Amino acid sequence: MDINELINLVVNNGFPVAVATYLLIRLEKQINGLSASINKLNTIISTKLGIALDVDSSDDSHKVA
Repeated sequence: MDINELINLVVNNGFPVAVATYLLIRLEKQINGLSASINKLNTIISTKLGIALDVDSSDDSHKVA
């Protein structure tokens, strides 16, 4: 994203939309990393507690089997 596109976005859509878009694009990788870490932690905790999880679900959520 170059400066001309950013200026055009602010002029056409307003400052709040431009800031929200910038933050979502910038933070997407960190959010995905946090989500993966939470899923790993969920698996580790359930293993320690002896609870079986269904990890073959299509929506990446863990369900107790």
